[in-house]
Amino acid sequence: MTPDDHATALPPAPAGSLWQALRDAIRGTGADYTTIPLKRAVFLLAVPMVLELVLESTFAVVDIWFVARLGPSAVATVGLTETFLFLLYAIGIGLAMAVTAVVARRTGEGDAAGAAVSAVQAIAIAVAASVPFAVAGIVWARELLALMGADAWTLTHGVRYLQWMLGGNVVIMLLFVCNAIFRGAGDAAVAMRVLWVANALNIALDPILIFGWGPVPALGVEGAAIATVIGRGIGVAMQAWILLRGSQHLRIAAAQWRLEAATFWHIVRTSLGGIGQMIVAMTAWIFLMRILAEAGSAAVAGATIAIRLMMFTLMPAWGLSNAAATLVGQNLGAGQPARAEAAVWRIGMMTMAFTVGVSLLFFAMPRALMGLFTADTAVIDIGAQWLRILSYSYFVYGWWMVAVQAFNGAGDTVTPTKINLVFFWLIQIPLAWALALHLGLGATGVFWAVFVSETSVGVFTLWLFSRGGWKAARV
Repeated sequence: MTPDDHATALPPAPAGSLWQALRDAIRGTGADYTTIPLKRAVFLLAVPMVLELVLESTFAVVDIWFVARLGPSAVATVGLTETFLFLLYAIGIGLAMAVTAVVARRTGEGDAAGAAVSAVQAIAIAVAASVPFAVAGIVWARELLALMGADAWTLTHGVRYLQWMLGGNVVIMLLFVCNAIFRGAGDAAVAMRVLWVANALNIALDPILIFGWGPVPALGVEGAAIATVIGRGIGVAMQAWILLRGSQHLRIAAAQWRLEAATFWHIVRTSLGGIGQMIVAMTAWIFLMRILAEAGSAAVAGATIAIRLMMFTLMPAWGLSNAAATLVGQNLGAGQPARAEAAVWRIGMMTMAFTVGVSLLFFAMPRALMGLFTADTAVIDIGAQWLRILSYSYFVYGWWMVAVQAFNGAGDTVTPTKINLVFFWLIQIPLAWALALHLGLGATGVFWAVFVSETSVGVFTLWLFSRGGWKAARV
């Protein structure tokens, strides 16, 4: 029996309108995702995860739209700061992968207390990991920007932006990790609502703090960072309240808010693979940005806007792949590996259909998309070129996202790390350097290097997933 045959052999979903199912997905249900029909399980998890990340990507685009009004150097400030934030994201997302896998596995096993204890340890790890970044960002902000080749404007006006973003990074870390806890438990609707609140506040505060309003002074690019910290901070407060009160699948009792060494170190060990795979990928991006900086601020600004557009369009696909991670973890915990695999194939087809549509959009109107954010011809030219090149590989990239999350949801975070090490460090970076600097292709060389490496990694990861070794992972 193939994965698709297994999926279609499951009992049909209970009768009811699509609107009723949509309402259940957005409001959240206490459904057991290891027993309800697979089609319904995918829908209930995927809808809130997609909506959650759609708003996240909307904020990323709106934020850069406001910052772009300040000029290319302001956009470059955001782009260069994000190269350091990517290291933070690597830890936060890597830890989130581990906690989703562990909480999902405990939930699938019916061990609610184990899921709650694991959640507390993950929160403690997130807080501890944020401290070095905060110190580095506050004390050495100017030096870090200079290291990345920042221009004079950024070194004058962008230092406070970096200080706020790295200095207040604990709220970013906790937002990642707590939402991963909710997703692993099956409370995707809770994670969605938290991110909605955080990002809505960000969007509302951005123009007020960047350009000034009434008694509020115009803070420029620094205002964008303050808006992010405030919005994320309110989101974290909301997460803490829900964890204490209890959601439909998880509640952390007062007695469980303590460190347990065995569980703490188990999550650390499990997260190392996830952190490793993200560090490999994101340090590769740092090297790419450093290569692009050789071509000037226009190249960095064009790439920064293009990557925000990429983030915007990929967020729904990430939402779908997150649903795959939860379903794999819970169904492996319940002893149903065939159902876990069926969920991945179903979600992979949905993701590919979406990314093919995005590819057509990027191919057909890249300059129009870039023109929404800037009128600078040089920036538009560079960004449009990257969007066009990206359009050739987006559908493969979508499969890579789902397959990687299947490994992570199973608790096998080491395999994707090894894959990233080969394709990003040993292929992407050397190829980008050779094409951009050695052969003199500039930004174009970087973009083609990304195309080659990410197409290759997508095909290889999907092949490796199809072999099924991930089913034997232990968490």
